[in-house]
This record gives sequence, structure tokens and C-alpha cells, in this order.
Amino acid sequence: MVRAPFVRSGFDRPGGKVSAEAETVTPMMAQYQEIKAAHPGALLFYRMGDFYEMFFDDAVAAAEALDIALTKRGKHLGQDIPMCGVPVHSSESYLLTLIRKGFRVAVCEQLEDPAEARKRGSKAVVKRDVVRLVTPGTLTEDSLLEARRHNFLAAFAEVRDAGALAWVDISTGAFRVTECPPVRLGPELARLAPREVLLSEASGADWAGIVTDSGAALTLLSRASFDSASAERRLAALFGVDTLDGFGSFGRAEIAAMGAIVDYLEITQKGKLPLLRPPVREASGGTVQIDAATRRNLELTASLSGGREGSLLHAIDRTVTAPGARLLERRISSPSRDLPTIHARLAAVRALVDDAGLCTALRDALRKCPDMDRALSRLALDRGGPRDLAAIRNGLAQAAAVAARLADDLPPLLTGARGALVGHEALREVLEAALVAEPPLLIRDGGFIARGHDADLDEARTLRDEGRGVIAAMQAGFARETGIASLKIKHNNVLGYFIEVTATHAERMLSPPLAERFIHRQTTANAVRFTTVELSELETRILNAGNRALEIEKRLYDGLKDAVLAKAGRVGQAAGALAEIDLAAALADLARGEDWCEPKVDDSRAFVIEGGRHPVVERALRRQGGAPFIANDCALSDGRDGAAIWLLTGPNMAGKSTFLRQNALIALLAQAGCFVPAARAHIGMVSQLFSRVGASDDLARGRSTFMVEMVETAAILNQADDRALVILDEIGRGTATYDGLSIAWATLEHLHDVNRCRALFATHYHELTALAHKLPGVENATVAVKEWEGDVIFLHEVRKGAADRSYGVQVARLAGLPEAVVERARVVLETLERGEREGGRPQKTLIDDLPLFSAVRAATPAQAAKGASAVDQRLAGVHPDELTPKQALELIYELKTLARPD
Repeated sequence: MVRAPFVRSGFDRPGGKVSAEAETVTPMMAQYQEIKAAHPGALLFYRMGDFYEMFFDDAVAAAEALDIALTKRGKHLGQDIPMCGVPVHSSESYLLTLIRKGFRVAVCEQLEDPAEARKRGSKAVVKRDVVRLVTPGTLTEDSLLEARRHNFLAAFAEVRDAGALAWVDISTGAFRVTECPPVRLGPELARLAPREVLLSEASGADWAGIVTDSGAALTLLSRASFDSASAERRLAALFGVDTLDGFGSFGRAEIAAMGAIVDYLEITQKGKLPLLRPPVREASGGTVQIDAATRRNLELTASLSGGREGSLLHAIDRTVTAPGARLLERRISSPSRDLPTIHARLAAVRALVDDAGLCTALRDALRKCPDMDRALSRLALDRGGPRDLAAIRNGLAQAAAVAARLADDLPPLLTGARGALVGHEALREVLEAALVAEPPLLIRDGGFIARGHDADLDEARTLRDEGRGVIAAMQAGFARETGIASLKIKHNNVLGYFIEVTATHAERMLSPPLAERFIHRQTTANAVRFTTVELSELETRILNAGNRALEIEKRLYDGLKDAVLAKAGRVGQAAGALAEIDLAAALADLARGEDWCEPKVDDSRAFVIEGGRHPVVERALRRQGGAPFIANDCALSDGRDGAAIWLLTGPNMAGKSTFLRQNALIALLAQAGCFVPAARAHIGMVSQLFSRVGASDDLARGRSTFMVEMVETAAILNQADDRALVILDEIGRGTATYDGLSIAWATLEHLHDVNRCRALFATHYHELTALAHKLPGVENATVAVKEWEGDVIFLHEVRKGAADRSYGVQVARLAGLPEAVVERARVVLETLERGEREGGRPQKTLIDDLPLFSAVRAATPAQAAKGASAVDQRLAGVHPDELTPKQALELIYELKTLARPD
């Protein structure tokens, strides 16, 4: 369900006075309406006991979205009030469903105990208010997030013709910003894939379409949220500094974008800001430019079907921690253009490829590392629990184990990470001493503080769990003190705990000195009952022991949480270091297991691949147990005029698209700091990666398949620089033959003469191969096939030279077209080609000369070459009029034998 975007005024401005209608409703419903009026853009989860309840239109929408029962409760202005509800203990699953369907949810909690409300009068309503607004970009709970993917909230701002994009993942605290001219907004959103994007009301309409196309939820904020002066003060207050200069030199647009995010978080989190790290400024042009169409075509982080299965990320992900997986996704989405950075990452992978033992040991230790980033965030937002403290404890323990395995002679990336893993002993010791091995999920469950850590807690637990034993011990002590062996401590609902002796011992108990210690409570026919100060205090402690134990644990939890948050910066650095080591070890394991090589990446324009393979296709073939992947070379030299273009021809299904994609992916992997699927690779720095492979229509915008193809091609021709790598497949195929040929011809010339970039250009227009003789930077290549008895065999080998035909009819036969259709197509093709050779007879005449069903009766040259069958040869010499019945029967048996397949 698509929901309309909401604005800030729907979140933080009170709804005003309740109307006169409130006089006719119950106090509870009046309270509901007032809170709802203050949050009109969100479903209101109104806490009532153990349920979150929704009313009126919220109830109707939620019941439909969640597929739960819609009931009614009471009346409003004479009409039934629609109502539905969800249990508090399982609310997170319902929240996830609503968020995925485009809703935003205001969580309204009870702020006091109902008993407190009753003290104000029988009709007093429990105090309630919204404590949190749940939106797609502000999720923190594990159950609402994908562990191996970031959940970004982004904001785009414009200040005096300068644009900037800021983004944050509040579940990890990562906070970044970059310059972003409006023309780059679409590609940047495609790179980050945020769940929610903030825009100003003043300019939101201009960019709303781009945000919607990216798949993110759109949220409009007031202009005040994007005011750069206010934003600067807001950011300085958040990080406790006088100026932001210590974090970097930020432009006004960058400050406005970051400030809008912080303002939005203050609104949605109701003042409890997440634990954000200082903002990091990403330099413009520091990563390879990849637009949304290219990301989709290359299936970098998601397949064309939308899932992770079948994507490059899924094929290469061998990380063993969630932070490592998220880091890998960032690297694949944003390959670097900084040579020192690329070389440092490759050196770390190389070191672990060379030392398989170290790599295995590191991965074994890393498997035990929890997600400290997200645990920290939940603790900072007061949404954490004992398991988050345990995650910090266990993570720091594994950090020490990982650091112990890293020697001084390793590359700087690994030794630098080791430095962040040590020095946490004090915090780890505190957490290890305080927490049990396996704490419960929730604070209210109790039992997460280890025995022996706090004397008061141990005493409360003893009273709670061993009350009878404590009473028995006190009873034995009183018996010794009084000398009355029959003395008992008993309990009833009227007196509570009391000491009882038989009537025969009453005089002794009522006389000094025992009378001074034992206080008379009650006399019955057969017994006398007493109490003592100690027993009364013990009774109070026993009765309150459970609550007291939980209160002590909560207090200790708060102390431990504060201790963790005080070291949050260093803990966050340790988490980042573990992710870096995990990624390096995962890529090393991948390179060793898949026989990948270390690429040479430099500042040249070289592009030489020997034995290149497509990582996703190769993996799929191996899993299916089919034929091995055929590796191919690709060498795009500078060329005499600076262009380096391969014009690739060959039949469909021969592997042209795979060849195009694999070379683009190899370049991307190399600049992401990965080894690559090839025997050797030399990659000159790639600044932009463009792909136009495959197309579909865009009905929502009224665009045909051909129009989509032309828009994507125009973007490439208008943006590609001489450092770009471009792969184009079947340009012009969506229109008339000569139109398409003309467009493909002109496109190839433009890439060569104007863009002067490296490119792979696949086509079925064999006429284009003539350009290799005209344009010095163009070279012909083809995917080899072999014909055998009328069929085509794909060899999947890329060779120099040009194909002379496309073998479309043979491919159609392989696809299962009816034989009559295939034969008819073959005859039409031969006739058209013969007419072309003979001077071009009008096509209408050629088609009119072809009988509609002649292809069914005519034997193809391939069939003629095979010769007559044995049955045909035997029948050729038979004269039916001369056969006797017996001979005819024997002939039938003979023909049946001849017709039997070998």
C-alpha cells in the first residue's frame, strides 16, 4: 500500500484543542483523539494494558494491512468505533509488516501505573504519550532489520545552487555526507539504496520522482529543518563541540543536509538521539560513478528479480559477521578511485591468501563475533537489553583473540585494525564479572546479573528463591534461644509470618527476658503467637524480594550501559576493525577457493584480462553440475586515437552478454579491492562504469522498451569520459532494421570520436564490422560457434574477427519453436539473403513467391545431405501390386525393424 508523504508538522506540532465533540466521548477516547491529532501522518499504536490498539481509520487500514480482525468498541457521535489491536509482546513483527507496506507508526505508551491514575479519581485516565515514531529509515531492532544490509536514512539539501547528500544508519551510528549536484542525486541514491529520504517542502516536488524511483520512502520536512545556520548549531550541540571544523570542511549544503537528519531524529526518537559517530565527508569523485541502470543490469547487490540470490554480492559473500557483510556491500556499491586505498586493500587480501593458516584462524575467531555496532545503537536509544551488553562483552573478547593472531609484519590495513582491537580489558572485565553467560533478551525477565557480583542482589534472590530455608533457619535460631523445641514459624493471610508456641509455654514467652524480644500478637485456645522485629523485617523483604531483585538488576544494568556508552567511540572502532579483517579474510578465502588472481590496478588506460570468468554464472554452472565455464581474454588497448573498442558479433545464446558483463564486473571487483576471476588482470583506473544490457518497458512513465534503451544510451553518450568503461548490447534492436542500424552506427562512432573511452559493443548488425577498417580504435571480435548437421553448437569462445551470420533460426529451433515455423523461417531467410546478393528484389515480390506451407514439404539442404533413410530405400524398390499377403506382412515386419532407432 502506498502512503502519501508526510511533513514534519504532522509530527511535532500539537493538534490544538479538542473539539466540542470530545465532550460526548469517554476520557480515554478524548485522550486518543488528542494524541492522534498531533500525529496525523502515522498509525497510532495506543497502549492499553498488554495490547496496542488502533481506532477509526487507523484500525481499518491496519486490519487490512496486517490481515487481522476488525472489531468495534463503543460509539462515537452515535456511530460504532472501528478497532483492532496487536499484542505488545509480538508487536515487532506487525511493525515490520506495516513499515514494509509503506506505513509509519507512532508508538504511544502508558507513562504511569494505572494505580497512580486511580489516585486522581475513578475517572482519571492513565497518562500516555508517543515515545517513538517508527519510519523506514529509523529502525534499530534486529527483528526489523536485515543483519547483512545497511538501513540508511538520507537527506538532500540545496543551498545557493550547491547540492549535498547526507546519510546515516542509526542502527550502527555511521554518518556521512558528500557534495551532490542535483544531476547526481539519482546515481547516488542508487549507490546507497536508502530506505527513507528527507527533502525540504520548498524543493521536494523537484526531486520527489527521483526519490520514488530509487525505491525509498519520501519524507518532507519544513524549511527550518534545512536551515544551515540552525543546522550548524544543532550538529555542534549533538557532538559537544563549538565548531565542526575538527570533523572537516563542510559546505553550507552539506551542513543543511546533516542538520535535517539530526532534526528528524530528534522528532522521531522523541529527544533520545542515537549514538551517531562524527560525520565523515566523502570526497566527490572518490568512487566509481555507476548509475541506477548499470547497477540493475549488472545485478550488483540484487538480481533483476529483486532478491539477493543471483547477484554479484550473493555470489562472492563469504563474510562470517554481519558488519563484514555490510562492509562488503558498501565496497561493491562504491568501488574506489583512490589508488593507495585500492592497493592497501589488495595487500591485506594478498597477505591472507599467502597465509592460509592465519586466514582460517581469523575466520574461526570472527564467527563468534556478535554485531557490536547495532548493540551499541540500541543501548544508546534505551531499546537495548542484557543481550546487547553480552554482545559487547563477547565482541571485545573475540577482538582480543583476533588481535593476538595478527603479527607486526602484516600490511598496514591489518596492523592498523589490530590497534583498534586492544585496550578494552577494563570494560570487558567489568562486563564479564557482572553478566551471566547467556542472559535473557529483556530486562524485565531478570536473572542476567551473575551471582556474587552484588551482595544486595544475592540477598534478595536468596529471599525470593529460598524463603522457606531462611525461615527454617530463623525458626531453629529462635528455638535455641528460647529453649522451646516445639516453636514454629507459620504464615497466614491475616497475620503474615508469626511465631507460634503451645499454651504450655505461654507464661515463659510472656515473661522477661523473652517478653522484651518477642512481641505478643494473638492468643488462641491451644497456642500463643508472637513476632519479632527481625521476623517482620524478613517478612517484608521476602514479600518484596522479587521486585527488589529486579530493581537492583535494573540499576546495575543502567550502570553497565553507562560504562559501555562512555567507551562507545573505542568500541565502535573495534567493531569497524573486526569488519575490515572479516572482509579481507573472506575475500582471501574466496580468491583461494575460486582460483582468482590479484589484479594490477594503476593510473593507465590499460584493460587486459586473461582467462576472465563471470563469477555469478560460473558459480551457477558449478552448482548445477554442468559444463565448466569457458574463460575468455579481453584486451582493450589505448588505440591510435585514444579509443579502445571491441565490436562483438555472434549468435544469441553464444555468451556475448555474459562476456560483456564479466569484464565490467572484473573492473569493479578490482577497484573494490578484491581479487578477480581471471588468470591475469591489468586494470587502468576506471572512473565511470556504464552498462546498457537488456531492456524492458516502463509503463508507469509511458516509455516503450526502445524508449528506455534510448534514454539509457543517451545518458552514456552525454556523461562518459575517457576513463569510463562502457558495455553496450544490441543498441537499436527495438526499432526498424535500418533505423536501428543507423543508431548503432552513430553511437559507435560517438564513443570512438567524442567519448574516447574503453568499450565493449555487442551487435547483430554485421554491417558495423566495416567500421573496424575505418576507425583505428575499433577491433572486431566474435563468439565462436560450430555447425553440425544443420544445428549450431555454442563454443562460448571469444576470438578476433567478425561473424558472418547470427544463427537466429537455429537458436529458435533450440528454443522449441514448432518445426514448421523453423523450416518456414529458414526458407524465408535463404530467399531474402539470395535476393540481397542478386541485387535486392523488392521484399514484397520475394515474400509473394514463397508458398505459405512450402517449408513443410520442402527438404532443407541439411536434410538432403543426410540422404534417404533405410526405410525410404527399401520402399523405393517395392511394387505393392506384386506382393502376396504373406509378402506384405513380412515387409511390414522388415520396415518396422528398419525404422527402429539404434
